[in-house]
Amino acid sequence: MPGLSHLSPAFIEGIGGPELLMIMFVILLLFGADRLPDLARGFGRAMREFKKATSGVEQEVRKAMAEPPPPPSPRPAGTIGQGDAPKPYIPPSPPSPPPSAE
Repeated sequence: MPGLSHLSPAFIEGIGGPELLMIMFVILLLFGADRLPDLARGFGRAMREFKKATSGVEQEVRKAMAEPPPPPSPRPAGTIGQGDAPKPYIPPSPPSPPPSAE
């Protein structure tokens, strides 16, 4: 769209006092004065829940970073771990001949 090429992702920087008043007026017209307190209350609850969830995630990350990593679990016998070189195959030696009866 050629007309929108001057808009940056941070278009909200250009919103000032008159623009905010116009937005509030349109919201007032759309929802009415009776529903605005309910909308604001719902918005406040949503923000509170969002902040609670983000702080919970942040606490979990901090707790996980603070505790030492668990020790590696032992590998089952016969498995090759990361960084271990496989042992070369050595064929079994042929059976020795039976003792001669001389």
